[in-house]
Amino acid sequence: MRTEDRPGPPDASLEDRLLELLRRKDYTPMRVEDLAAALRLDRRDDKKFSALIQNLLNKGFIAKVKQDRFVIPRDADLQCGRVKFRQSGVAVFLPEGPDGASLGPPWHIPAQDTGTALHGDLVLVRENKRARPWRAGKPGSADEKHGRIIRVLERAHDTIAGTLRRDHQFWNVTPDDPRFVRTVLVADPAQSSVFPPPKPGDKVLVRLHEWTQPHQSPTGDIIENLGVTHTPGAEFKAILYKYHLQPEFPEPVLLEAASIPPEVRPRDQVGREDIRNIFTITIDPDDAKDFDDALSVEHLSGGDLRIGIHIADVSAYVRPGTALDKEARARGNSTYLVGCVVPMLPHVLSNGLCSLVEAQDRLTKSVFVTFGATGKIKATRFANTVIRSRKRLTYRQAFALLKENDLALLRALPLPPAHATGSTGRPLSSLTDAELVELRDAVRTLWSLAEPMRVARMQKGSLDFDFPEVKIFTDADGYADRLELIQNDESHQLVEEFMLLANEVVARALHEAGLPFLSRVHDQPDPEKLIELRDLLATFGVQAGDLTQRQEIIRVLDKIRRHPQGHTLKTQFLRSLKQACYRASVDGHYGLYKKFYTHFTSPIRRYSDLVVHRIFDNYLARTGATNAAPAPVRYNQADLDALARHLSLTERNSTDAERETVKLKLLEFFEREAQRTPRQQFPALITDIRNHGFFIELRESMAYGFVPLSSLQDDLYSISADGRELVGRRTKRKFTLGQEIPVEVFRVDRYKRQIDFRVVQEGGPRASGQQREDSSVTPAMVSQNRKMRPGQRQDRHQPPRRHKDDRRRRRR
Repeated sequence: MRTEDRPGPPDASLEDRLLELLRRKDYTPMRVEDLAAALRLDRRDDKKFSALIQNLLNKGFIAKVKQDRFVIPRDADLQCGRVKFRQSGVAVFLPEGPDGASLGPPWHIPAQDTGTALHGDLVLVRENKRARPWRAGKPGSADEKHGRIIRVLERAHDTIAGTLRRDHQFWNVTPDDPRFVRTVLVADPAQSSVFPPPKPGDKVLVRLHEWTQPHQSPTGDIIENLGVTHTPGAEFKAILYKYHLQPEFPEPVLLEAASIPPEVRPRDQVGREDIRNIFTITIDPDDAKDFDDALSVEHLSGGDLRIGIHIADVSAYVRPGTALDKEARARGNSTYLVGCVVPMLPHVLSNGLCSLVEAQDRLTKSVFVTFGATGKIKATRFANTVIRSRKRLTYRQAFALLKENDLALLRALPLPPAHATGSTGRPLSSLTDAELVELRDAVRTLWSLAEPMRVARMQKGSLDFDFPEVKIFTDADGYADRLELIQNDESHQLVEEFMLLANEVVARALHEAGLPFLSRVHDQPDPEKLIELRDLLATFGVQAGDLTQRQEIIRVLDKIRRHPQGHTLKTQFLRSLKQACYRASVDGHYGLYKKFYTHFTSPIRRYSDLVVHRIFDNYLARTGATNAAPAPVRYNQADLDALARHLSLTERNSTDAERETVKLKLLEFFEREAQRTPRQQFPALITDIRNHGFFIELRESMAYGFVPLSSLQDDLYSISADGRELVGRRTKRKFTLGQEIPVEVFRVDRYKRQIDFRVVQEGGPRASGQQREDSSVTPAMVSQNRKMRPGQRQDRHQPPRRHKDDRRRRRR
């Protein structure tokens, strides 16, 4: 349970009086009865007071010391916070205040001092001031605190998913998460009520018992059989349980959604601008399940251009206080797992009536921006509208329309797989020459405006984090089928610029109208984090100055982009920045370098955008627009503050789930690759040298792995004095930091979540760069087309993917 979700005290005024007493300088630790007497409580309040004491203990606000006396934790050298484990069993303690805010740098907790804590638990820790720095010689090690876990205040999870095993006469479950470092003992599954009875090798869900003895293994009860471990279905269910995601909707929500007509009716269009005759398109990824936004192009007199940014009007169907609204608010956002989506809204809305599918009338909220002949913005206008998309384009198709003039080549572009998307749209081969030319001209017109906007944004100081990323595609059975390097090309940038523009102009308009709304906020980074980043960059040969200066940040980012280990450095760079969040105040966006910014463009999958749409209707009504909603919804500041906290939490939870599925699918992909003969070769870059091997980053997929020293059997290798090379004793062969080498999969351990590679010997049957004949490999794609039975977790060396406010489109 997160800090914001912890139950409040039974009597807040009594809590204040108690805490004030405990904080007094002359306070001496007292028992419960002495505290009650000091506070002059009536005996009839004993039960309520005991409940308050227990509540404050559970939250870490107070602590119990010897002889059942109570103190403020800091007075007993105690600190409350969260514990995060590593696979080795050591842990990191993150101190927290009563409101969940960070209280300083992490502490080190040795494995023998973790007690009965599990990953993510809320714990009480006492500092061990006699401990030696565990990272002697590393920056900051002298100041690093060490601690010992005294008490578990609150479990992060009451269930875990893992693989059932039998060791002699004992049954146990190996947790999926390698940071859950204990196996869980369970009873014979044949005696459980679970059907079908789990067998060894099945993935199961276990409800944990209370665990109080660290020298004994934790125990639990099997409550569900999720299927054969490491199959797509079983892994999917485990993710759902771990992150409390629910793909199914409650019956009242489904009934309410079913009662909404499946098509836009004439009466739904009353009071809206009818712009169905204006040329409008959508541009989305191949595997997009829903379509939030569309763009239209109008040529005006005098050479002006009017661009319409049209966003699905979910607020027209999801009314406040309804079952649909309550469920959407609870979910907060859709969660995009690899190969599937857990939607915020039922399918009939998210993929149907609200989705801006091709050739269907749809209700939208529109931002009209008029550009002069020089490309400068002359005017903006807002309206509720009805549109009809002329064509659903993929990014691949839009890029081809930008670059290619040959209509025959354009017609040859394939449709996205039907199983992977909410709508394929018509094939380009079915369009007439005139339709193709009109489509091509519209896309090029949009880019002619988006490109200078992007250049101007970067010149003003917006940070460019749009590096290539790898997308994992699945086959019809759900198995990881291919990896594709997604470049942030002009087709992505085109859409991004207009969405950023809409988000900014709407935020500014709402602010100037004095309407409270949800801002998308990205705070300034901590200077200490930037100093640590500068030191780290120096070890990779990237010299940085004062990173608190924006121009220096921009300069260093440009260096990173051109660095051989750019992906690794970019990941470290992003870790040094704060996470973006929602807030009911205009606090600016550091990354975009914008004062006014909100989320307006994705209401199908983000509740924040739906709320902003409702506030947008207030703006339309206030400015006298005839097409404003008949009864705009009003939010006060307190409502928005609570919403912002809740939505920031649901977003973070979804991001963690999405990252975990990426790790699991990468493991699955490389495990299947290890079972094939011959094996695929991958060009890789050496990113770190250790005395037991070296870490690598694959150039095409940007996945991380490790080459163990034991796989180098041609010589005996040792690390150089400067730690930048492994050198062979006899052959003098060297493996150097930053060197590119050909590798193949050596072994995959799904339980430890690690992938080991081995170097392909030079002059061998498969030289560097040579591709397997039975694979369809392009410079931007690693495709595996043969269906293989899955074998037996991702790379322990895989860092988390960078935080994005919009995974599908790189939108902030």
